[in-house]
Formats: sequence, C-alpha cells, structure tokens
Amino acid sequence: MKKCLLICLMFALPLLVCAQEINMIPYPNKVNVLQGHLLINKDTRFYADKGRFADMVSYFNGEFGGTKKSALNKQQLVSIAIDRGNRKPGSYKLSITLKTININGVDSAGVFNGMVTLLQLCKLAKGEGQNLALPCIIINDEPKYQWRGFLLDESRHFFGKMAVERILNWMAFYKLNRFHWHLTDAQGWRFSVSKYPLLATKAGIGNFTDSLAAAQYYTQADVREIVNYAKQRSIEIIPEIDMPGHATAANKAYPVFSGGTTSGFENFTFNPGKEITYQFMGDVLREVKSLFPGNRIHIGGDEVTLGIKAWENNPDVNRLMKENNFTDHRQAEFYFLKRIADTVSKLNCKVMCWDEAVAAGLPVSQVTINWWRQDKPAVLNEALDKGYHVILCPRLPLYFDFVQDSTHRSGRKWGKRYNSYLDVYHFPENTLTNAIYSNSNVIGVQANLWTETVITEKRLQYLLFPRLAALAESGWNDSSVKNDDLFNKRLKAHLVYYKKTGIYYYDPFNPGYHPEVIDEPKPAGNQD
Repeated sequence: MKKCLLICLMFALPLLVCAQEINMIPYPNKVNVLQGHLLINKDTRFYADKGRFADMVSYFNGEFGGTKKSALNKQQLVSIAIDRGNRKPGSYKLSITLKTININGVDSAGVFNGMVTLLQLCKLAKGEGQNLALPCIIINDEPKYQWRGFLLDESRHFFGKMAVERILNWMAFYKLNRFHWHLTDAQGWRFSVSKYPLLATKAGIGNFTDSLAAAQYYTQADVREIVNYAKQRSIEIIPEIDMPGHATAANKAYPVFSGGTTSGFENFTFNPGKEITYQFMGDVLREVKSLFPGNRIHIGGDEVTLGIKAWENNPDVNRLMKENNFTDHRQAEFYFLKRIADTVSKLNCKVMCWDEAVAAGLPVSQVTINWWRQDKPAVLNEALDKGYHVILCPRLPLYFDFVQDSTHRSGRKWGKRYNSYLDVYHFPENTLTNAIYSNSNVIGVQANLWTETVITEKRLQYLLFPRLAALAESGWNDSSVKNDDLFNKRLKAHLVYYKKTGIYYYDPFNPGYHPEVIDEPKPAGNQD
C-alpha cells in the first residue's frame, strides 16, 4: 500500500547554477548523478498538511536554516511516500529532477532517512549567497544495521538539555537512530523520580571530579521534552538505570537499599537480599517507563564483582543464598538480574544489559546484550550461540573517551592503542570476522562516551567529531564499499561544515588546527 503526501516547496529567483560534489556521510548505497540541477534558495521552506510527516518537515525546516519564507514566484511539488515493498526497514529512494523532489520510504524511518540525505545535499551544496543548486540525482539506499547508536554518560559529568539536543541533532544528521542515555552511576543520579525525590536532590549531588558539586539532574518535564525532541528526529532514547552495581549515588540518598561497602567501592551495589530493594526498583522502573515511551530499558549488569565482596558478610544476602541453595555470590547477582528483567518485561519492555549478563541465564527472547569487552570475544560468541540479540560497542574502537591520536594526553588508551576515526570507520571488519558481524543476531553498532575526563561541551565535541561521522559509515555501509581516500575526501567537506556551525572538532588532516581540550585534573591513564 502506498501513501503519499504532497508538500509545497517555495523558492526565489534568480539563482546560481553550480557544480555539485556528493559528499554525503554515510554514503548512500547507490547514487546515479544526472545532468542538471534543481535551483533553490536557502530560505526555502517545506509545507506539509497536518499528519504523519509534519514533525519531519518541521525538523527539516529548522535545520535548513533560513530566516524567512521565500517569495512565491514559483511553486514546486515535493512528493513524500510510504511504499512498504520488500526492502529493509529504514530504506528509501530519493530522486531530484529539474522540477521535483521525490522521497519514497519503506517506512517512516525510511522517509526520515531520505529527508536527511536531502538535508545533507542542501547543507553541503555549492552556491553563492542565499542561492543553492542541488544535483539532479537518483539515490537508492538502505542501512546495514538497524541499530546505529551512541551512548552519553551524564552521571560522571552532567551536560544539560541544550547539549543533549545538539548531540541529537548531529545524530539525526548522520542517520544514527538510538541514543543510549546513561543516567545513573556511582557519581550521580540524573533524573527525578516522584516517589523518591532524594534520588535527584541528594543522589544528584557531585560528579567525577567534584563530589560536592551542586545537584544536577533532569526534571521529568525535561526528560519528556528531550524524548519528544529525539522522536522528531527519528531517534529512540534508551534509558539506562545501572544495577545492581554502580549504585553508590542512589545508596547515598537511600542507604537502606545498599549492599555494603568494599575497599575503594563505597556502597557500590544494591542489596539483592532485601525484598524492599525490588519494591524500590519496581517503583523506579514504572516511572522510567512513563517517561520513556519506547519499549527498551537498560538495566546495566556490569562490573558487579567490584563490590560483591561486601555481600560475604551481609546477613540479607546470606539468607537469600541459604534459601535458594546458592553456593556462589554471583548466583545472588544473577538472581537480582532475573527479577529485575522480569519486572521490565511486565512493563512490556525489552531488557538491555552489558555483556556480563550473558552468564546470568536471562530469557533470550527478552534481552539484548551490549558487547563491550573486546578482550573477551568468547563472551560475544556465547551470546550469539545462545541466541541473544547483540549490539557491538567494544572499547576498541568504539569508546570515544579513548584518545584519537598518539600525541593526545587526556583520555584513555588500551596499552598503546587508541581509537582513531579510521579505526571507527573500518569497524567491525577490522575487529571481527565476517561470520560474526554478519550474524543475523548482531543488530547494530554503538559508540560509547564515558565522561570521567569530560567536563565541558568543548571537550565533548572534540571527542565526538569527526568520529561520529565515521560511526555513521560503520553502521550504514558494508566493508566492501569502504575506501579511505573517498571517505577522507567527503570528510573534509564535513570539517568545513563543522567550522561553519561552530563545532570544536579534531582535524586529523591538520592536527594542530584545534588544540586538544584537557578538562580533567590529571590523565585517567589506561583504565579498563
């Protein structure tokens, strides 16, 4: 069934006809450049009737950047259609002729992807003053992976609504469609929960570099606004409530739920032996579901062993182990994860976990695994063998808090290894075998930016760009079409665009152009 919407495109004359280079990132699967150009003006506006495409058109107009409506000298029709053919979700066809623009998407995500391709053509178009010339072109395109994600850690350092929305804009520009929002960790809890107000006002105090910093958190109104902002950009937000480890901030606010302290890891875990812990988590997760209308909640499950020694002398945990004939404290950890996963499932949500949870025996049909430990390929193999859906986000090369160049001083390395933009571009084929990354249960890729060494948005941008562009290629295109020279050529055009928009980026072709931003009090070293 095909559904169409005609949108009016207004533009002014006269206009300058210019040659057009196709510098899109990610590069479309099939591009056929025709003779001629469609002439438009930078003040062009799209107009849509109220309906399913209104948000997309509103996004496009906001990004297009004009300040006024063009004169009504001439009228152009833009056709947007949904055609549910036998193509991948997110697929689209974009055609530009001398008089028309047609976007045909297999679904609403495909329509949006087509509009983003049009947006990039406009943003990177050559012209003079307000005048632009778009090439006549036919593009057929589809994503390699359905999950093309980015994680931002706001527990270690908080950046706020405007910074997050700027990231979402760039994600949309690069067709990245999943925003993994790490909102809780040892250093801070960053959103309000009505039933437990101290999670914001007390657990929100402090960050990685200043334990006494004033509380920083998102109100529920803030969260809803950001979720809606992402939705308009075809991005799903996945909230992460890390448990049972990384719980120090929450336990600071409500110590009754703490699993105790180990050397160097104060109140690191929730207590799996107390029934009230599960009541608390259930209350929190129900509010999370009300704030995030998507169908996924990430429950962490990583690095619990850092604080598990405290359970050895905990009477509640020992009672739990005795009642269930557990012989190992990890069984108590897995018991906790199973109960929380069941709670999430009853909220009609899918469960997401870090790769330590592969050993927990969680239900395969309900759980997606983030594989992050590149030094443990056996865990990835085990997850796939068991049938879990897996998202690839290994430290090498997809942790963006790792340095980008051997000369950089602030950030992490793995021994002497770091994560250059080309390492990101060539993932996953530079890390995994074709049999692994082509496995049907590998649903996508994701870059993670942990913020122990990131305090300012300036440094945040320096770590993101241009690696975010390389990530877009990693998630969209197969290894057979990747070419360093061609990618570098396109990337240079994007660096020019970064400069125009005020982004503080790392320039791999001229490393001294923007000096490295160093926020941290001292280098973080080679942490895992």
